[in-house]
Amino acid sequence: MHNHLFHLAFHVTDLDSTRDFYGRILGCIEGRSTDTWVDFDFFGHQISCHLGEPFATTNTGLVAGLKVPMPHLGVVLDLPTWQAVNARLEAEPTTDYVFQKMLRYEGEPGEQWTVFVKDPSGNPIEIKGFKDLAGLYAT
Repeated sequence: MHNHLFHLAFHVTDLDSTRDFYGRILGCIEGRSTDTWVDFDFFGHQISCHLGEPFATTNTGLVAGLKVPMPHLGVVLDLPTWQAVNARLEAEPTTDYVFQKMLRYEGEPGEQWTVFVKDPSGNPIEIKGFKDLAGLYAT
């Protein structure tokens, strides 16, 4: 695995609700910002949320028998970090779930916990948790 970082910029409809969701609920540290965008440390990667019309999505990604929103943003976490993030999502009454927590590929290579939510602007986010991150690409 490489230690390179990615950067993703996408549209949101409101910066206050974006700050609350990515900062308070997901636990991401806020970086630079202006009146029209805000950066976050998204679990070691940089996302930039700019005011505008969010991208259109369709539930066309077939994964483990479920149709998931495409495109979507995601992150892969170690299991303790995933559990902490998921607990914050579960404690938040406004969490917009696509799919609540589930265990996928149980007992198989790539076993993972996952939860699929939408941010306040409707952008879909998949959050995966692995007991062993080395299993991410296991076949």
